[in-house]
Formats: sequence, structure tokens, C-alpha cells
Amino acid sequence: MKKMKALVKALPERGIWMQEMPVPEPGLNDVIVKVKKSAICGTDLHIYKWDEWSKKTIKTPMIIGHEYMGYVENMGAGVTNLKEGDRVTGEGHLACGHCRNCRRGKEHVCENSVGIGVHIDGSFAEYVKIPASNIVLLDHRIPDDWAAIMDPFGNATHTALSFPLLGEDVLVTGAGLIGSMAVAIAKYAGARFIVASDLSDFRLEIAKKMGATLTLNPSKGEKIADAVRKLGMRGFDVGLEMSGSPKAFIEMIDNMYNGSSISLLGLLPSNFEIPWNEIIFKAITLKGIYGREMWETWYKMEQMIIGGINLDPVITHRLHIDEFQKGFDIMEEGNCGKVILNWD
Repeated sequence: MKKMKALVKALPERGIWMQEMPVPEPGLNDVIVKVKKSAICGTDLHIYKWDEWSKKTIKTPMIIGHEYMGYVENMGAGVTNLKEGDRVTGEGHLACGHCRNCRRGKEHVCENSVGIGVHIDGSFAEYVKIPASNIVLLDHRIPDDWAAIMDPFGNATHTALSFPLLGEDVLVTGAGLIGSMAVAIAKYAGARFIVASDLSDFRLEIAKKMGATLTLNPSKGEKIADAVRKLGMRGFDVGLEMSGSPKAFIEMIDNMYNGSSISLLGLLPSNFEIPWNEIIFKAITLKGIYGREMWETWYKMEQMIIGGINLDPVITHRLHIDEFQKGFDIMEEGNCGKVILNWD
């Protein structure tokens, strides 16, 4: 049996381990991708730290990771739309194809969804097995590093483009990787003013490079209401909540215009008391965001990249896969954008 290098959550405790694992064999409709670049996701960091969510969700041992790009190495006999050597990435959520949501074109909210690198072996490996239906062929104009972060770029795209942005004033709370990419998407989509808030000046600098009109650090006493006054607005038309912070969400609601809309990607505490009356009296629309819309989000991502959106500012570290521990240390420290791991 052929072996490969892989990052494995081998034990139910803090850490991640490089191990030798069997190279996966394709089923009838599967594709084996030779991975060239991987990216560390916030989900991977949760698994690395072995927090409460990980303890409930992850079964060890398992290869983790779901952000990657590479080349088709091998495939099952049923795969007819791809060929060996194709440059690809993949959608990380495997939909069942036959539940009610799948049948009505809402695969991203499939009731039987399975996550690569969360429920089954993932892409932190020399080779990963993916159903052919989840493979995305990459346009030659998409750089390898950007292709490796199409997954989180998809989260940002789904969040930002859930409501019309042309001429609108947009507030982004949480300027991490996805929040900063959402800033660039809002700018690309024609937003008027884009304000980003975060507790990290490092991340706010990235948000500025991605096109934020104004950035705020609440830990320094900077308030969203001050931005509203400074820019001469009556309130924000669209809110993109990426932080998972109750304080940030409440401050967002306080500064939304009547009849505005909010996309919620950040995970708020379950015991958080939401100010429902203010939401009702302001007629605010709330939309929960999960993953990417399959496959409309992917088409929009590709066209934005081809059309000139720049993702370079969000990639702050590039390391060899053998330096994976350094990569996770950098992610845990938090003064970073995206960390790319190269398998070459």
C-alpha cells in the first residue's frame, strides 16, 4: 500500500501530528487530487487547540484540512468531465443530493452535509479524495495561493453578496481574513462607504489595504457611531457580522439604518441576549450564513478574481509543509492573515 505524508489529529488532545497514512483510492465517482498548497483555517485551529466544539465534533484519528489546491492525479471510472493533470480545488461540503434542500437547489444547507477535514479525512495531505461533483476546475488567471483560499473567499462572498451593495454603506465587524476579504468584495460591488472594526490593529491594516474607507479599534475607545457622524451617514445599509462578539453585534444594530440588512457569519454565544425589539422597530433583516451557495458563489468568486479583485494583502505567511507547527503557532498568536503551506 502506497503511503503519503499527512497532518493528522491523532489524539484527542491539543496538537497536530505529521504521520504516514495510506494514499486514498478513488471510488467510481471520486477524484484523487495531488495537493500543491494548503491553507490553515480557523476551523483547523479550533481542532488543533481541541476546544469544546472539537471534542464534540471530531473523531480521532483523522486527517484534517479543507483549504487547498492541486492537480488531478487519479480518478474513478465514472468521472468523465475531468482529466489527469487538471488544476483544481474543491467545495468542502459534501451534499447528499437527495434531501429536500438539495433537490430544490440549496445544497449549501443540505440536511445530511458532510465536511471534508471535519467528518471525513481532509486535505492536509499529499493526496486527498474528493467526489468529482465537488471538484472546481481553476481558471489559469487564478494564482495558486488564491486558489488555496477559495473556500474562505467563498464564505466572504456569500456573506457580502447576500444583499445588494451598489451605492450602500457597509459595516464589517471583525476584520479577520474573511472580514477583510468581505471589505474588498463590498468595494468591488460598488459600496459607497465601508467601515471595518476589529480589536487588532494588524488586521485593520489589512482591511485598509483591501479597501476599507475607515477602520475602528473599539479597544482604543473608537466607536461605530463616531464613524457614522464622521462620514455624514444616517446609519449603515448593510452589516456584515464576522466577529462573534455580542458587543460588536449590539453596536452594529445601534448604528443600522431603518430597513437595513445584516449577514451573520460570526458565531455568537448561545446565551447572548439579542435586542429583538430594536431589530423589529428598525425593520432589520437578519440572514444566517453557512458555507458557500453551491454553486452560484463559486461563479461569482471566479469572476471577481478575473475582474481584478486583489487577495494578496490577506496572505501574510508562506511556509513549507514541514514548518506546519510554526504555521499553527502564528495562527494562534493572531497577528496574521492567511497562512499558506506549500507541499512542493
